[in-house]
Amino acid sequence: MAFCVPLTDTHDTADLAVALNLPVVLVVGMRLGCISHALLTAEAIVARGLQLVGWVANRVDPDMSFPDENIATIRARFASRYDAPLLGIVPHLSPASPDVAADQLNMPLLMHALRASQ
Repeated sequence: MAFCVPLTDTHDTADLAVALNLPVVLVVGMRLGCISHALLTAEAIVARGLQLVGWVANRVDPDMSFPDENIATIRARFASRYDAPLLGIVPHLSPASPDVAADQLNMPLLMHALRASQ
């Protein structure tokens, strides 16, 4: 779920996450500007009183410059500020494949993070 997508004129998906007290896994689209977007979104998640339990790097731009460096920067910031581990790196997939994407996730780490958030 995207974090602040409008659902009604007055509520968005962030409101839904708060109402349900959901732990949040942030999927970061790896492209130009992703570090700023990821950090600002993480701040918004925490500001709403939600727990950021981990994140996924999604390689949406196959031509992105320095993807590994960007992933390392986000990984370090999220680990130190939010104790939110990198749960997987999804390669650029063309065509998209949910099964292949799911195979890139560290499911034991994801399940541990979700259990620890309860």
